[in-house]
Amino acid sequence: MEDFFKVNIDSDRVRNGVLKFKSKTGFVDVATPTFMPVGTRGAVKSMSPELVGTTGAGIVLGNTYHLHLSPGEDVVKDAGGLARWTNWQGPMLTDSGGFQVFSLGKLRKITEEGVKFNNPVNGDQIFITPEKSIQIQHSLGADIIMAFDDVVDLENERHRQRDAMERTHRWLKRCVDEHKRLLKLNCVEGGGPKLFGIVQGGLSHSLRLESLNFVQSLEVDGVAIGGLSVGETREEMHAMLEFLVDKYDETSRPHYLMGVGHPIDMRKAIECGIDMFDCVLPTRNARHGSVWVVDEKGLDKQLSLKRKQFEFSKQVIQEGCDCYACDNGFTKSWFRAQFKASEPLAGTLAGVHNLRYLQRLCEEYNSKK
Repeated sequence: MEDFFKVNIDSDRVRNGVLKFKSKTGFVDVATPTFMPVGTRGAVKSMSPELVGTTGAGIVLGNTYHLHLSPGEDVVKDAGGLARWTNWQGPMLTDSGGFQVFSLGKLRKITEEGVKFNNPVNGDQIFITPEKSIQIQHSLGADIIMAFDDVVDLENERHRQRDAMERTHRWLKRCVDEHKRLLKLNCVEGGGPKLFGIVQGGLSHSLRLESLNFVQSLEVDGVAIGGLSVGETREEMHAMLEFLVDKYDETSRPHYLMGVGHPIDMRKAIECGIDMFDCVLPTRNARHGSVWVVDEKGLDKQLSLKRKQFEFSKQVIQEGCDCYACDNGFTKSWFRAQFKASEPLAGTLAGVHNLRYLQRLCEEYNSKK
């Protein structure tokens, strides 16, 4: 684990670190804090890997559940692994499929053995166990893999926070055992994917502390905070981040806040010791014409490029921004016209801007070393 992550801790609780990955071509370093764009099915929606690379992203995320459905892990493995199959020139992380326990709540049944899903496309039944999730992720060839967990909908399921947490712990033990078995079976020494455990417990301080201590007691390479940004208020999320900030152990393991990608929340999380983020928000919002800019007070602000006031605007999204769109002079007038005409390129370039915005936010904290 020490070879994987190096960290410095500043007096203001901000952590500057570096994730070290071994690849077939050598070593790849990713500075933290970092934001990871989401390429659920093997592509960041409507973006080429080259464009994603211009944002400064170091890691791209793929989803185990969706890749298992199509094209299947065997196809990806045959192509040489996820990074080669997607043509991404860097490390990749795979979610375990645990998020679908939350997002496909009406199409799944949770048992102690695993989760039965009904394929939303054709109704076929899919059964994913902790062991199966780890097997799929090993076959996909991800650099970081996630333990399979039971994610609670904090808007409608707060009553089952303890049950879900305890099940997540039992599943984590099974994930760790399966991960070790596969590493040994495949004769992987000093390499192979890094396994992250996931902390659950909803909004209960006592449950979160119990879960954090349990995850940190096991042989995992990273500590992920799951089950936030799933129906709670921003104030509740921030309060939980504040509660956890001084509860992490002193081992050099990265802290990953799953599914969070709003600038306001990222700033708070970084100042509470978080190193890694992912979210579909920056690219999803961009496809609807919404971008982030810094206002005159230096605060994060959302801006709609569809506004009529930009019809004749010769300004780029944000003066001084070094994203591909701003650096190459794409004006607000151009964006408004393209969104009005439903031209996909507008959403693509707005997404590039948003991803660069979040990565530059992370770089601001990196520069405080």
